[in-house]
Amino acid sequence: MPELRGVFAGLAFTVGVLLVTWVASLVRRDASVVDRVWSLAIVGAGWTFFLQTPDASGRALWMLVLGSLWALRLSLFITWRNWGHGEDRRYRQIRERNQPHFGVKSLYLVFLLQAGLAWVVAAPFLAVLGGSRPWGLLDIAGLALAAFGIVFEAIGDAQMARFKADPRHHGQVMDRGLWRYTRHPNYFGEACVWWGLWLVALAGAGSGAAWSVVSPLLMTVLLLKVSGVSLLEKDIGERRPAYRDYIARTNAFVPGPPKDAA
Repeated sequence: MPELRGVFAGLAFTVGVLLVTWVASLVRRDASVVDRVWSLAIVGAGWTFFLQTPDASGRALWMLVLGSLWALRLSLFITWRNWGHGEDRRYRQIRERNQPHFGVKSLYLVFLLQAGLAWVVAAPFLAVLGGSRPWGLLDIAGLALAAFGIVFEAIGDAQMARFKADPRHHGQVMDRGLWRYTRHPNYFGEACVWWGLWLVALAGAGSGAAWSVVSPLLMTVLLLKVSGVSLLEKDIGERRPAYRDYIARTNAFVPGPPKDAA
């Protein structure tokens, strides 16, 4: 486990990255650029913890490898998806609600807030450094769940991107592939990544890593109640009436068989 200085070095990393991103957002007048770097800030904090610990285990390295794959893919995908489209609608709404001087307010409303959240989500990378238990079944389960989550999220994103790229689907609701079984396969996959990494931390450090459950809990709450499902579907039924039928027959998060339409 790194000393306290190393723990806060992780926070300094996330704050530094998000401060640079905030400056970029002012230049571009686009606060949604934060989505492109948030995953990288989380894993960057993990690497900071790791590099501050001379006797870090191979288990910690495996966790970081999986975390880095998740972060790089997500960052590249969001950058590609949003390129040339301006500020995301969710951030435009935040901007409208916080005038005047949103540029200054966004420093703490968006960027410093997400720096703190990224540091907390990185907790399993820190917790695993506090123990060196032998590898076991919990490691396998955790790594498998995290790998499954990365693949599930990537497939969901790819299916949605392909659907939107076809002009024949304009105005239609995507309810195919993984999206037939859950309305948010990308969010479900992302939650699996963090629950899996927490299990590996628990396998390595035992009950001493239990506190880091704050990471998957926080990520799950964010995905379900804050920036994910709730925010995206807040008024979508009004904007896209066909989505109401989709909601009625499809689970919001955990995949399940489609229900019969009412």
